[in-house]
Amino acid sequence: MDPFLLLLIGLATVLGGILWLRLHPFLALFIAALLVAGITPKEQVIEALSSKYFNERIKKEKIPAKEISNVNTSYQEEAQTKATTYASKTPINRITTEFGVTCGKIGIIIALACLIGRCLLASGAAERIVRSALSVVGEKGAPAAFLASGFTLGIPVFFDSLFLLAVPMAKAMWLKLRKNYLLLLVALIAGGTMTHSLVPPTPGPLYVAEVLDINIGTMILAGLTVGLFTASAGYLYGVWLNKRMDIPFRESPESIEKLEALSAKDTSELPSLIASLTPIALPVLLIAGGTLIGHTNAPDTVKHLMSILGDKNIALAIAAGLALWTLASRVKNTKKLGEQMQGALKEAGLIILICCAGGAFGSILLQTGIGPHLQSKMGSNVDAIWLLPLAFILTTVIRAAQGSATVAMITAVGIFGSMFTSMDTASQSYHAVYLALAIGCGSKPLPWMNDSGFWVISKMSGMTEKETLQTFTACLSVMGVVGIIITIIGAKLFPLV
Repeated sequence: MDPFLLLLIGLATVLGGILWLRLHPFLALFIAALLVAGITPKEQVIEALSSKYFNERIKKEKIPAKEISNVNTSYQEEAQTKATTYASKTPINRITTEFGVTCGKIGIIIALACLIGRCLLASGAAERIVRSALSVVGEKGAPAAFLASGFTLGIPVFFDSLFLLAVPMAKAMWLKLRKNYLLLLVALIAGGTMTHSLVPPTPGPLYVAEVLDINIGTMILAGLTVGLFTASAGYLYGVWLNKRMDIPFRESPESIEKLEALSAKDTSELPSLIASLTPIALPVLLIAGGTLIGHTNAPDTVKHLMSILGDKNIALAIAAGLALWTLASRVKNTKKLGEQMQGALKEAGLIILICCAGGAFGSILLQTGIGPHLQSKMGSNVDAIWLLPLAFILTTVIRAAQGSATVAMITAVGIFGSMFTSMDTASQSYHAVYLALAIGCGSKPLPWMNDSGFWVISKMSGMTEKETLQTFTACLSVMGVVGIIITIIGAKLFPLV
């Protein structure tokens, strides 16, 4: 059966389930995976997996492309046997296998990241970070402070939760400035949204990195780099729009009283800045440090220690412990502490279900042979750089259609990830991290009324739907386009291969 047809059936099932039947993304992805797995011929699965296993062996052995034709036929036989054994499983067994593999890769990290984010919000650590940034730059630099704070907090704190915290603080700042309300909002949007799609441990970039077998430290460093460019572009868009458009401050007298109380809250009631920043900075430093030190001439003892501390699960576990300690020191009531942890893990459970169902769906798409099929249609003489804008465009289309950036990234990497991994070594002219960045940037443009973030921004800020389209939607679209341009340039100038 034509892999393109199977792909269309899968995409139609996911989008139709979410848009028309109003199914939860987990159910839509699971049903799509089951349907595609059920109608894909066994011989097609064997052929696709044989190619996958063979390419994996070639890359593991680091065999040059010109010598692949001379490789011992035992490699092909081994791949064929392995693929035949796997394909003998029933469709539901293949799905549950891939579901479990995905959970093993990212389940613990997502749970710990949710715990860190909840502790930062509940303990007041997130608020302390914003206030500290404001104290450094002063009231005149408030938009830049919100940009930097949003960028930092966007790493462990999920998008909707970040804005539920930060928008009231932006309103409180407006009460002091009495100007630049639009710029304060756009600064928050520009800072808080890109790390959500580019920097682990948020689910989207974490999952994409795992599928493409990208070192998490590499993904963090690359995501932060591109994120700095895109967040700056979003901020400049906000500066430009602020001069041409005015959004009135729409709050009732009762709400203003609450905002004034928030503004008057004593900083001494909040955790210290070091305690607030450590759960965010420490895992980034450990994971990135473990990646970098492995390429140095450091003593083996140091490398071994950093390989342990730099493991993504260990680094996040240490950070979660510190975040919990900070929360426990502020919340003396153990019952309330337990409620916060329960809420964090409940949120994590839903995200893990979506990501793991997406992982199963992506693996089932790979088993249709869509990757090699797409590559054959593009031809062997086509520059692999074109894969980046194609991945960007498809991710954008899926995001605009169903609203979720995470679901869009999960679906897109299932298509283009299999194509990238099926390429021979010579065709992969750039590191897989650039494909991950292209997918992350593609999940940003065109958020509208079917996106929960759209309504969080609209209702929390008091903006109309038209104003939210002009600010939130336009800002994310600008950042996404800038991001893919920077990614393509990076792939050309610094291929990292």
